[in-house]
Amino acid sequence: MKISNEVLNRLINNSNKQNKYRNKKVFVGSELFDSKKEYNRFIQLQMLEKLGKIKNLQRQVKFELQPSFKYNEKTIRAINYIADFVYEQNGERIVEDVKSEATRKDKVYLIKKKMLLYVFNIEIKEF
Repeated sequence: MKISNEVLNRLINNSNKQNKYRNKKVFVGSELFDSKKEYNRFIQLQMLEKLGKIKNLQRQVKFELQPSFKYNEKTIRAINYIADFVYEQNGERIVEDVKSEATRKDKVYLIKKKMLLYVFNIEIKEF
């Protein structure tokens, strides 16, 4: 059974589970974005890539900040940060995340931001 994008968007956005930051997910083609703002930024980055201003645009890139490990015979999960976008600009690797004011203050995000800087020497560019 094939579901139209409009119906799928309604199903995603009208689920009983309230999003932590009240943003609405956007489904475009086969791609799911966490917000309209993230989708709009993706379109901008695609245009910049077509114009040759950036290259190697990637979405949802995972960085392992701490590997999983065993403790008292239990496996402790790895700590990962998933960047919205990663691309190259002027020979530099850029890691970019689309954030609202609320998510910029999220404690888990702030810790992962510091860990990314420490482990990979990468500063997140917030949009």
